[in-house]
Amino acid sequence: QVQLVESGGGLVQAGGSLRLSCVASGRIFSTVVMGWFRQVPGKEREFVAAISRNGGSTFYGDSVKGRLTISRDNGKNTVYLQMNSLNPEDTAVYYCAARGETKVVLTTTAATYSYWGQGTQVTVSS
Repeated sequence: QVQLVESGGGLVQAGGSLRLSCVASGRIFSTVVMGWFRQVPGKEREFVAAISRNGGSTFYGDSVKGRLTISRDNGKNTVYLQMNSLNPEDTAVYYCAARGETKVVLTTTAATYSYWGQGTQVTVSS
């Protein structure tokens, strides 16, 4: 089992930056692929980024490439999402997620992630 708690969301002006954090409980953090998703009301959950178990590989959604960076610190059981050059279209609830222990592929589909945090709101004003 993995429990995930996000933090770092808030209100920021367009062009600004935020860093989201997601702390995981349990001893298996270093054995799971981690991802970030976001969701706005009335829309499906959108893939943002994923990172491999040792942090050596990352993958991003097209809408965030070059602006958002995913990273992890396995010693702290934490995954981060550095968000730069934010625009109003980035406004959403951001969720971190973990795949199951035996899964090594970086996937973009929400249904392939087994564990989810409660989400943190990011609002970008114009």
